[in-house]
Amino acid sequence: MPSTTYPHPEERPKGASRRTQDENAAEPSLLGQDAPAIDEAAAHPLRRAMDALYRGCAVIAGSALVLISLVVPWGVYTRYVLDSASSWPEPMAVLLSIVLTFFGAAVCYRSGARRAIDLIAESLMIVIGLFMVIWGGRLVAATWQQVIAEFPFLSVGVTYLPIPIGGAVTLLFIAERLLIGSPPQRTDWREAAPD
Repeated sequence: MPSTTYPHPEERPKGASRRTQDENAAEPSLLGQDAPAIDEAAAHPLRRAMDALYRGCAVIAGSALVLISLVVPWGVYTRYVLDSASSWPEPMAVLLSIVLTFFGAAVCYRSGARRAIDLIAESLMIVIGLFMVIWGGRLVAATWQQVIAEFPFLSVGVTYLPIPIGGAVTLLFIAERLLIGSPPQRTDWREAAPD
């Protein structure tokens, strides 16, 4: 049964993406072969778990961005308007930037923000993910007993946890891509844009 491509949003049925299911299924895998055959029943729970992890990482990264945009102006306000600078906004913004960077990187990888996927790029992502897990874990362990002067209740090791966790999430998304293929692109940005 031939599939129809709908290049323009008005031409395609409600809910149809720009790419057809046949085109998504025909996408070549990393090594130029079809992705390893996995039982559909096993693929669905893994896909659902990765979708939930993806959404969780996106919420964490997005929340960090929102908090940064609230904390930095507060620091400016207290310094220049109240003439009594708060000591916590700058280190808080740095810590939130760490969370945003490493969870956001995992989200970007899974969403396909970097489209050129080949063997070298995938191998490099595996090396980077392993580096983040191993050396980030060592950094967390080495700094666990230290505290941040502005936040004495907070361990420095806790603030570095996004590094190994972000690396582990990235490795899970790589495994998902290699085992069951890229996640389906459910939304075409043209559909979401107002007319």
